[in-house]
Amino acid sequence: INILSQTAAYLPAALGIGGCIVLTGTDLSAGRAVGITACISASLLQNAANMANKMWPQIGTLPIPVVIVLAMLIGAAIGCFNGFFVAKFKLHPFIVTLGTQLILYTVLLLYVQQGNNKGMAISNLDPSYTGFVKGSLFSIGGTPIPNYVLFAIVLTAVMWFVWNKTTFGKNMFALGANEEDARVSGVNVFGVTVGVFALAGAMYGFTGFIEGARIGSNTANTGLNYELDAIAACVIGGVSFVGGIGKIRGIVIGVVMLRLIFVGLTMVGVPQDLQYLIKGAIILFACALDMRKYLVKK
Repeated sequence: INILSQTAAYLPAALGIGGCIVLTGTDLSAGRAVGITACISASLLQNAANMANKMWPQIGTLPIPVVIVLAMLIGAAIGCFNGFFVAKFKLHPFIVTLGTQLILYTVLLLYVQQGNNKGMAISNLDPSYTGFVKGSLFSIGGTPIPNYVLFAIVLTAVMWFVWNKTTFGKNMFALGANEEDARVSGVNVFGVTVGVFALAGAMYGFTGFIEGARIGSNTANTGLNYELDAIAACVIGGVSFVGGIGKIRGIVIGVVMLRLIFVGLTMVGVPQDLQYLIKGAIILFACALDMRKYLVKK
């Protein structure tokens, strides 16, 4: 159940970043996008009964659906920003999203110092928020399954439909496979590129909304290195940096495998610091294997 819950927490971000990789790109701003939407969600859904510890006491506690939409719109706006620079100026996504990552971190550092917060961790969350995310509608073997597991399943189904059953998804794969061929075939390269990054940003926004309640105490370090986990999961799951190759089920399998690896490493007593080394080695090995398969096929 622990592995399932951790998988569900990281899955939406991986689903988003997978589309960027299909376009032969990546998104290094994903973790900071998760962090800023987590802090915003938490600050808007603090317990109104304790005004002394509320970041924005003048606005009370907003309805949960409003905050979900707001978080996803903020994430989508960040994605549109990335997609615009990639599509309009033909900049590499690595450079664009690296710059966005630094900008978002600055905004996040400034945000946590606003209102009554003064740089402290954003906690004291409203019970309706934590109950909505971490509550449970059913259990397995007496162990409750958090609601955010159900949310992840729904998002996975939606992304599978978008990737496999819509014109947008087909254009995304065509663009990732060969941009010039896609352009000649009538694909709106600018629109698809911005759309893929915007969809990825919306996934980061939803991940941030979930993390705000799951963590319960949000700081400027919330979301740190989430993009590394997402990229590693996508590569393990067969989403190729060559472009135009990837499946939703592969991303799900990649996230599960990555969680299994790190839970296993923790159980056998591997220090946390060494786990980053192992994570980097996994990314390098998976990318090398993917490129080898591409060169053999070519």
